[in-house]
Amino acid sequence: MVQQILFRILLAPFSLLYGIGVLIHQWLYRIGLLRSVQFSIPVISVGNLSVGGSGKTPHIEYLVRLLKDYVHVAIISRGYRRKSKGYLLVDPRQSAEQAGDEPLQFKRKYPAIPVAVSESRTIGVTQLIADHPETQVVLLDDAFQHRAIRPGLQIVLTTYQQPFTRDYLLPSGRLREWRSAYRRADIIIVSKCPPQLPDADRQRLLKEINPLPHQRVFFSYYAYGQAYFLFQPDYRLNLHPGLDVVLLSAIAGTDYLLEFLEPLVQSVTNIQYEDHHLFTKYEVAQLKLRFDRLESEHKAILTTEKDAMRLELHREYLLQEKMPIFVLPVAVRFHGDDGARFDDLIQQFLLNFKS
Repeated sequence: MVQQILFRILLAPFSLLYGIGVLIHQWLYRIGLLRSVQFSIPVISVGNLSVGGSGKTPHIEYLVRLLKDYVHVAIISRGYRRKSKGYLLVDPRQSAEQAGDEPLQFKRKYPAIPVAVSESRTIGVTQLIADHPETQVVLLDDAFQHRAIRPGLQIVLTTYQQPFTRDYLLPSGRLREWRSAYRRADIIIVSKCPPQLPDADRQRLLKEINPLPHQRVFFSYYAYGQAYFLFQPDYRLNLHPGLDVVLLSAIAGTDYLLEFLEPLVQSVTNIQYEDHHLFTKYEVAQLKLRFDRLESEHKAILTTEKDAMRLELHREYLLQEKMPIFVLPVAVRFHGDDGARFDDLIQQFLLNFKS
């Protein structure tokens, strides 16, 4: 704790400089030197104030499942850490290197939904609508700081364990902009809550966030599904107390996942890399060594859906070595009647939208 405080004090001047840059950028939009574009169809942005780990991907998927049977949905993402450049319409046959792990995951899970990546969300939305003129609503992935587009509905995520109200600006903390930026949001979702959320905790966080009169706050958690084999999804794995697991991940935080796994299995060997890390051949070979060293009759390798997109780059080696890699799917659930209220709010936004 003391080291963390000292670390923040040392980095405070850099955070202040970063914050000044953010304020200048926002000021340029306020005075009109930089302008935001508003599209003639509904645009819903899902983002956060901090860097990664708040659950944008499963919340985007929740919106897709909610809307896809009623309207033509499309998704725009920047395709973080992809090796391609410019606008790209994602194809399920592409790799994570080409499209980015999250956009490829969207396309693989919902092949009928147009998914595109573009460094410029403005260009991306314009081109996507041109490619798919039937589009009726666009979901913007991780675009809260992308002021070039003015979405019709702005959703901001913050985690239960580390809400933005207790965080600090980069680099001393994880905030991309000042805490006051939450005022731009229409909806605030406290994500990664415990499956059982006491009302006292809910009320405490509501008081801490102090939403504005126009803002609505919802509380969500993750529901993990049954793990499936990476190269044969019909083959499933049952988690049980006699199972030893090697958990391979390159996501922003594994605490929530470990809290779910550890009570269900005998042991968890956690191998963690930085978010969106592209696994190398050497690292995959090391994974096999770590797995082979486990002295257990019942063992398996688990990974996340996002990490599975990048592991597929080593498909030939993984199949050759017969590595039992299973993917743990996740879906968003809302607490209490929050799900019904959230769904209704989204539907009312679309019904009342005026271009």
